[in-house]
Amino acid sequence: MNDHPLDRALALSHSDIQSGLFTGATSPDYWNMVGPFGGTTAALLLQAVMQHPDRLGEPIALTVNYAAAVTEGALQVQAVPVRTNRSTQHWTLTLSQAGEEGRPQPNTTATAVTALRRQTWSTTDLAMPQVPAPADVPGMVAGPKGVAWVGQYDMRPIRGGIPREWNDAGDHSETLIWVRDAQPRTLDFPALAAMSDVFYPRAWLRRARPVPAGTVSITTYFHASAAELAQVGHGHLLGRATGQQFRNGFFDQTAQLWSEAGLLLATSHQIVYYKE
Repeated sequence: MNDHPLDRALALSHSDIQSGLFTGATSPDYWNMVGPFGGTTAALLLQAVMQHPDRLGEPIALTVNYAAAVTEGALQVQAVPVRTNRSTQHWTLTLSQAGEEGRPQPNTTATAVTALRRQTWSTTDLAMPQVPAPADVPGMVAGPKGVAWVGQYDMRPIRGGIPREWNDAGDHSETLIWVRDAQPRTLDFPALAAMSDVFYPRAWLRRARPVPAGTVSITTYFHASAAELAQVGHGHLLGRATGQQFRNGFFDQTAQLWSEAGLLLATSHQIVYYKE
């Protein structure tokens, strides 16, 4: 078994009696303030698709809806390929944990699409920003006490780091940051899904105020193949995140992740709850 913390967090055992039913457990290595890091939960759901014996192709989209808090301990993931076409396959996923009466209670739902990609005309209208190389950017200091997942990443903020003063004087919501696993690990789809959620809430930056906030739903689109992700190896990814609309307790934020070579690997969009 791989000793990398992410591989331990994503360890799933497939049921011998029901296809697509996997069992696993939360990981203290990726703990957030009151539960697991949401990116790891998304990665775990995608891992169930990747390990399913009937999977067709590679992931192109993943939407995760955080319906209730994931608690510490055992969990199960049900992955169902609801429709398989010539080139695409559509999935529903449910992460459940035992409730008060011991019966499984869903607390996270998701959909995914996998596909067989074919070579076609390709281009991008979203160029990678011009930024200093990772070696020229200082690493981020350790995260808050009790937030273990931050320590699992080598994060180097270029712009839009966590505000030094909480003074309600924020004037933008853009973050640019280099990021990779702190312990070297070859990039794959679950790891990329997790990194799509490494950005702290945009409301904190826009307001310069750390209000309670949490992701309600996140969609990640994968633009690279497994072979292209493997070519990234242990390199940094350039992440960019911005907020768009902050209104009446919810805001949305978009994010992009490029390889050091400038290939756009993934884009994401999420809706986030916040309160005063």
